[in-house]
Amino acid sequence: MAKRRSDKVIISCAVTGGIHTPTMSDALPYTPDDIAAQSIAAAEAGAAILHLHARDPKDGRPTPDPAVFMQFLPRIKQSTDAVVNVTTGGSLSMTVEQRLAAPLVAQPEMCSLNMGSMNFGIFPLADRYPTFKFDWEEPYLRGTDDFIFRNTFRDVERILKMLGEDHGTRFEHECYDVGHLYNLAHFVDRGLVKPPFFVQMIFGILGGIGGDMRNLIFMKETADRLFGEDYHWSVLAAGRAQIPFATQAAMMGGNLRVGLEDSLYIGRGQLASSNAEQVAKIRRIVEELGHTIATPTEARQMLALKGGDDVGF
Repeated sequence: MAKRRSDKVIISCAVTGGIHTPTMSDALPYTPDDIAAQSIAAAEAGAAILHLHARDPKDGRPTPDPAVFMQFLPRIKQSTDAVVNVTTGGSLSMTVEQRLAAPLVAQPEMCSLNMGSMNFGIFPLADRYPTFKFDWEEPYLRGTDDFIFRNTFRDVERILKMLGEDHGTRFEHECYDVGHLYNLAHFVDRGLVKPPFFVQMIFGILGGIGGDMRNLIFMKETADRLFGEDYHWSVLAAGRAQIPFATQAAMMGGNLRVGLEDSLYIGRGQLASSNAEQVAKIRRIVEELGHTIATPTEARQMLALKGGDDVGF
């Protein structure tokens, strides 16, 4: 089948996430001021979509509190035209109800949506740091050796209906393995997900498909077979695989995601100074390859989003 393709490349930036902890990098933003500032700078560097989590401003732990989100979402909207994409994944310690709290208040143009339950192991990270800035960090990391990231069919359907049908939000469908593409196909077949939908293929998370380049080809071929022309696709890879996978995605006609949620580095052994530095780097690569990055307006058109005026912040 043919694939849906655009001459424009959408750069998404995942600004802080719920995986890395403050000990790992001084650049990781966790106060509302820093999240807002880094988001705005990433948009100015070329990110059309900003994927956002919230953190407790006191110690950087992930928080689902809508009040914290509302300390930075309006500021980002006022300062940039970028698409605001609010997580429904939250963090590894949150219930589905907690994960939905802020999106239901914000009613954004786009939310992330994990397409299956999985083991999600970040416990190896704990061994890299002899000490931690905050007492929550080490047990948070080590506890993931006995953790299942819950995203049941019922959970996914609930999110599709509560945010999608009720508020017009569309989704970054996060697929950590091949089976997640088939889960998405199930919802497409039932008419709960309508084209043009946005598939984010994720590589290199322990518990998901590995960060091997041949897996990207396999995931893309599978998605083409399942979805034909009905979808746009993007790639993110964890850690050292971030820039190589993003580059390959651009060369294959896809879109890409960078950001400190996915990798803390800008080069081998070199911590990134900001999200904007990663965006600027991949933008240079994409443009050197002869592609043009999508503006927020173009991203909205490609993904059939409702527009920044029709949100709750």
